[in-house]
Amino acid sequence: MKNITEQFNTSFQPFKVLLLYRHDREANISQFGNTPRETQIYVESYDIGRNGQPVNAHPLTIKEMTGLSEILKTSQDLKDGYLKSKGLLPANLLYVNQQTNGNAIWYTPPTQVDLYFVESLDIRSGKCGIPGMVWKATAEKLSVFAVRGKTKPNLDTLLYHAPYLNIYHNGVVCMGTVSIGINQTTSLEDFMDAWESYFFNSYFSHSISGNNSTKSNTTDLWRKLSGAGKDFPQQELLKTPYTLKSLL
Repeated sequence: MKNITEQFNTSFQPFKVLLLYRHDREANISQFGNTPRETQIYVESYDIGRNGQPVNAHPLTIKEMTGLSEILKTSQDLKDGYLKSKGLLPANLLYVNQQTNGNAIWYTPPTQVDLYFVESLDIRSGKCGIPGMVWKATAEKLSVFAVRGKTKPNLDTLLYHAPYLNIYHNGVVCMGTVSIGINQTTSLEDFMDAWESYFFNSYFSHSISGNNSTKSNTTDLWRKLSGAGKDFPQQELLKTPYTLKSLL
């Protein structure tokens, strides 16, 4: 991410003040005597003098309007960048809502990843087989679920509990002290990559669901699986009451 420390140390000086005037008047333009209100707006521009006081009052010029329009357009472009794809939509994307505070849902197939565990769990960190996963995230919150098999899910696909520690029974991930750096300018691809990185690169520390995220004791299961190089045993997955359609 861009380092904005230098901006905090930069001194910004005021150079322009805009003053908006409004005039409301009623005009009888109907034979029935209706008097709709008409609002007129006038914008006056001031320069900032050496002593910090507004000087040189004048109507807003075309050049000033053009500059203001560019500033507003840039702000809108940044806002409109949230969850927008950099090109074609990612093949594993299932759903996206690009509105403010929107969310994305995507799928990752079974694979081998590095998982990290705190020392007190007595689980060695290392390469682990994991099942297919469905991810749902906003800019602030992540939920994860598991799916059986290797096929991309559809609306009716049954979701299973994600077989990990640090996850509530409804799929919400406890991110602990992880600092989330997603904002309203984050693209769709960066959004998905960031959440996967936050999840897999943080340390699993405890079971929120009483070690009931899998059929056998979840902590004991990862003691056997971590570093073993085996596929995740799908018979360990527990059903949830949700389908993919439930997440939309």
